[in-house]
Amino acid sequence: MTEPTRIPAPDGVAPATQYSHVVSATGRLVAVSGQLALDENGKLVGEGDPAAQARQVFENLRRCLAAAGAGFEHVVKLTYFVTDTAHLPAVRAARAAHIPDDRLPASSAVQVAALVAPEFLMEIEALAVVAE
Repeated sequence: MTEPTRIPAPDGVAPATQYSHVVSATGRLVAVSGQLALDENGKLVGEGDPAAQARQVFENLRRCLAAAGAGFEHVVKLTYFVTDTAHLPAVRAARAAHIPDDRLPASSAVQVAALVAPEFLMEIEALAVVAE
């Protein structure tokens, strides 16, 4: 895999502070399904607590990436589904524990009316590229 190239502000596009507008890399694609705040036994972590849910979701992402031989350094895109955009600071804090500001992936954040069950505040999916 080549080191991902991050372009936070392409010519003519307003600069991004919380993500990179463009990330490109070559290698093997790893797609991680949306992760919820469930522990290894399928129990909800952090009912009503966006920070606790975000930490658990990022731990689940870490475990899923590791199962495919990847880590957060390989992530090129994150997609956040949140039931309230007020949860985004908690998501960003959890992300910061795993991804430094100079390696931010491309990302999209979408506020949704609901997730699979009302107790879930967020779901996050990842795309990564690793060496073949």
